[in-house]
Amino acid sequence: MEQYHVRVCDDSLVFSAAHFITFGGNVCEGLHGHNFRVAAEVHGPLDENHYVVDFVALRKTLQSLLAELDHHVLLPTHHPAVRVGANDREAEVRHGDRRWVFPRADCALVPLANTTAELLARYIAERLLAALHQQRLAPQSVRVEVEESVGQAAVCELRPA
Repeated sequence: MEQYHVRVCDDSLVFSAAHFITFGGNVCEGLHGHNFRVAAEVHGPLDENHYVVDFVALRKTLQSLLAELDHHVLLPTHHPAVRVGANDREAEVRHGDRRWVFPRADCALVPLANTTAELLARYIAERLLAALHQQRLAPQSVRVEVEESVGQAAVCELRPA
């Protein structure tokens, strides 16, 4: 049986962002940034045009999702020990005795427990899958890779429910 997928991965699929990771229960690393590179695969049958999804449309959809993260501080809103409060002017973040205040426009509040490459890959994959469904596409799965530095990448593959 034939199986098909398309993959996009190029220099237009990059976002630069600051973040911090927590680990070991109460350790919070310092704020730092990455130039994250993203690749995406869409798996599914061929359509009437004999392709899984149009490369150009897939790239544009992914670029739009990444633009929401680009040049922002990524703040995890579902972390049990990180408290994020925001209004239209600023975002305040607390972890233990540490406190940061950022201009709200410079922040992306992401519904994640941590801003690891793994969870960012899942977040982008979920958003990509939803966007493809809005475009009336029904992929069998999507696979998103987020590289936070050369040679260090995390991958998430999702299948529609």
